[in-house]
Amino acid sequence: MKQSVSKQKHLPLRIMLGRLAAVLLAATVLLPVVYMVVNAFALEQNGGFLPVRFGFSGFYEVFLRRPDYLVKFWNSMLLSVVIVAGQAVVSCLAGYGFARFRFPFKEIIYFAVIVMMLMPYQVTLVSNFIVVKALHLDNTYWAIFLPGIFSPFGVFLMRQGFEAMPQELREAAMLEGCKELGILTKIAIPVCRGQLTALVLLCFVDSWNMVEQPLVFLKETFRYPISVFLAQMDENRIDILCTCGILVTLPTLLLFLFCEEDLTDGIAKWKG
Repeated sequence: MKQSVSKQKHLPLRIMLGRLAAVLLAATVLLPVVYMVVNAFALEQNGGFLPVRFGFSGFYEVFLRRPDYLVKFWNSMLLSVVIVAGQAVVSCLAGYGFARFRFPFKEIIYFAVIVMMLMPYQVTLVSNFIVVKALHLDNTYWAIFLPGIFSPFGVFLMRQGFEAMPQELREAAMLEGCKELGILTKIAIPVCRGQLTALVLLCFVDSWNMVEQPLVFLKETFRYPISVFLAQMDENRIDILCTCGILVTLPTLLLFLFCEEDLTDGIAKWKG
């Protein structure tokens, strides 16, 4: 009884400390975002956190007066959408094959996929450049599309989801005369919707924020995505920099807000 009473006395203090730590962590994470949003409306700044005067000149420059910002934005959107769509198709097909079929050297090939997944992209960048150069695809978007589409992480993630799918569903579909492609599209992918959503979100964030690949594979600067353009900006106006930061942040933020439940479900199943 004494121990339970003492635990109850210390419980409010622990809750308060936990909440205080959560508030400090949230403030640390949100402070740069607040700074970016506030200073996107800056007309004049005195070197402090808040601008002296507010206005919309930064938005006017980025969205109306200078088209190069929006061109780079749509370059990023093109790269990200193609890579996400291609990787989703390849990952579903390869993941289902690894999960449901037997073929020679299956475990060896899958082990190679895992090894490639564990390697940082910078390690394979030189070999990718040599292959792209040999295929005469350098200075084209295909030099970025192909390595992104055939990324091994998606194969691993979708294989985990397909393996967790009950075998009875596949057997019942086969008894109904459904072929393997029909089982994949009509049963396996809807069952593993959470994993596929997690793959789409993680792949989009990765391709949206890439910097090394465009710098290595592309020569003309007009082909660069906004992630590279933003890193190379040398603007003296803080409002233009922060407006571009908002432009870069919005797509991933909106994707996360619309797909938060599926993302959480997919990661939970993957861990399970």
